[in-house]
Amino acid sequence: SEPMPGRTHFQHAQRVLLSHHLLAHVWPLVRDLERLGEWRKRAAFSPYGAGDIAGTSLALDPAVVSEALGLGAPLPNSIDATSSRDVVAEFAFIGTLISINLSRFAEELIIWSTAEFDYVKLADAFSTEASLVSQKNNPDLAELTRAKAGRAIGNLAGLLATLKSLPLAYSRDLQEDKEPVFDILDSLGLVLPAFTGMVATAKFNTERMEELATAGYSLATDVTEWLIRKKVPFKEAQEI
Repeated sequence: SEPMPGRTHFQHAQRVLLSHHLLAHVWPLVRDLERLGEWRKRAAFSPYGAGDIAGTSLALDPAVVSEALGLGAPLPNSIDATSSRDVVAEFAFIGTLISINLSRFAEELIIWSTAEFDYVKLADAFSTEASLVSQKNNPDLAELTRAKAGRAIGNLAGLLATLKSLPLAYSRDLQEDKEPVFDILDSLGLVLPAFTGMVATAKFNTERMEELATAGYSLATDVTEWLIRKKVPFKEAQEI
């Protein structure tokens, strides 16, 4: 992979590899997949048999129903089974975090595709011709990905506000847990495939990145560390 400027505080800091930078966007998404796997374990319990609040005296076997539904054991507490939505809230959080992680990547692609940066060219299939300034294509998909994160955050905040301070056990408020989760899921269902295509077809201007990799004294840390290896005290090496 080619070198590029690595930034902290959005200023040139040290040279890094393009592959290293792109992988920094991959690892948060990998952790999101791990979170989903852990969530599935907590979600795999059945509320069947809890009744309205205190179970049922009818000869129904919750364990049989749980197994038939492909779930684990029934939830052990009937009040908790009817009134808790923490599993729903956790899913909404994971979906929102995925959207936030995508939005950070999208923001960089938007910036990188400007004439000032010229780090990347997004394929026409994932851009839109400007309505008036027609000599350019706009990174609309990246912008919509960024906007969807705000929508997801709103859904999550609304769901948490609905759940806050609800007394035990069931309240009709809990029917409002569906719409925000479905909206987050629908948004990701649209964004993820399109975002994947946008990244897969993006063309990185590695010559431009390499040209700027040493700008802004980004080799200063390398020189400092070289001096330290030559037994120059750290403070003196840093000053030099």
